[in-house]
Amino acid sequence: MSEPGMSEPAAGRVLVRQGGTFLVVGLAATAVHALCSLAARDLGHLSAIQSTFVGYVCSVGVSYLGNARFTFGRPALHGAQFAKFLVVSLIGLGANLGITWLFANRLGWPFPAALAVVVVVIPVLSFAAAKLWAFADRR
Repeated sequence: MSEPGMSEPAAGRVLVRQGGTFLVVGLAATAVHALCSLAARDLGHLSAIQSTFVGYVCSVGVSYLGNARFTFGRPALHGAQFAKFLVVSLIGLGANLGITWLFANRLGWPFPAALAVVVVVIPVLSFAAAKLWAFADRR
């Protein structure tokens, strides 16, 4: 899907730039998530699910601000956009917790292995939802 009023090659370049920026912002948010999750588990002696939730809370601000400003070039202080982002983010959190529960608790995988699945699957789904809905340019 191309941006309104944009040629297909230009829209493709925008998509590649946004994808790359989303990746960088996502890596920063994921690093915060993973480090806080592991710290919560190791230092706070929390369960895998509780640790994942702590990681999420610590990383959500990095993700929103970075993607609003840098990935999609939108204002950070925009109520409706933030509400949409929050919906996408909370769905991502639910998927994150579900994956963690399935792999760590149900299948008995080590927590870092379950976390690895999370950090591959969730960003791909999140980019699509952010681009097509939360940060969509409706001009």
